[in-house]
Amino acid sequence: MEATLLTNLIAAVVFAALGIFTLFATFVVADLLTPYELWKEIVEKHNVALAILVGAFALGMSIIIAAAIH
Repeated sequence: MEATLLTNLIAAVVFAALGIFTLFATFVVADLLTPYELWKEIVEKHNVALAILVGAFALGMSIIIAAAIH
């Protein structure tokens, strides 16, 4: 069976949704494991160090998820 453009597009959307969901789920788990609320610390208290840490965490998880899907 030949892969058509529509089949490839559907597969890309499904994998993208799966990757986004997995990244969101890992962020929620990280938020639950920390003794403070990440969003409140970053947005309201302007904790730059924590923002850099969360950004690095998100980038690292994105690379892992992309490698797993690929």
